[in-house]
Amino acid sequence: MPRSSNQKLKLLYLADILLRESDEQHPLSIKDIINKLAERDIAAERKSIYSDLEALELYGMDINRSGDSSATKYYCGSGNFELPELQLLADAVACSKFITEKKSRQLIKKIELLTSVYQARALDRTVIVANRVKTINEKIYYNIQTLHESIQKKVRISFLYFGYDMNKKKVYRSDGERYEMSPYSLAWEDENYYCVGWYEKYGGISNFRVDRMEDIRLTDTPSVPPDGSFNISDYAKRVFGMFSGESVRAELVFDKSLITVVMDKFGNNTRIIKEDDDHFRVSVDINVSPTFYGWLLQFGGKVKIISPEELKVKVKEHINEALKALE
Repeated sequence: MPRSSNQKLKLLYLADILLRESDEQHPLSIKDIINKLAERDIAAERKSIYSDLEALELYGMDINRSGDSSATKYYCGSGNFELPELQLLADAVACSKFITEKKSRQLIKKIELLTSVYQARALDRTVIVANRVKTINEKIYYNIQTLHESIQKKVRISFLYFGYDMNKKKVYRSDGERYEMSPYSLAWEDENYYCVGWYEKYGGISNFRVDRMEDIRLTDTPSVPPDGSFNISDYAKRVFGMFSGESVRAELVFDKSLITVVMDKFGNNTRIIKEDDDHFRVSVDINVSPTFYGWLLQFGGKVKIISPEELKVKVKEHINEALKALE
């Protein structure tokens, strides 16, 4: 690129240098800045740098100063993100089961570009991706893009759905027949990503793990619209880890030590009724499924099912089946 063209980009390069190569622990002197611009084939004088720094400040860039007037140094402040915020984003990417290890590393590298090279190194050292449970479906990004497009256009999708056999080989469900559904929303639950919507075969709301969906195609058929009562947050709380099952209204009595657990599971708006000095009662919608049984039984004798009777029977049957497996 001709030198004159580089000069026109001087202000942009200066902003990039401050954002990526400075922070509170690594401020830059005017001489440092001039040298870094020279590395980019841009000539600069001290006086012009002062003017450029003022222009960037007027634009809204958080430029800070350190040292005395005779040896002032400059660095970019927090920018758009604080380091703990980037750490949070990077950790979320690292622990997400639905993102492959390769994609996780690529995305974290992009997150590192949002801060200085020094803080990026701190992120790289503290975020652990290896040896985590991860999906192997490299097409997850394309799946998400297609699903969002379907939701926007309000059209149905068709797709293949798979699991694994004893040899860890992919096995397509329903003998390889294509599924069809009307996507309503994507939900992140228990470190996995799910597509929630109207499933044609069951004639109701269902969900599928996005990383196990394959060859997703948009159709020309309009989606079945959700009714006014559908709420993705309520749905996610009710299905306990996205396993489907019959929805019932259950009345449960818990030991008072489990109040935080119940609030975490059912939400802060759950009505709590004092049963006695040591117990409280709730009435909540749950999906009857093995996932619910597992969640319930972890509390042992600290929870009691009051109603419905059918739920009591199903939990007892589940326990008896588990006991048989131990014989």
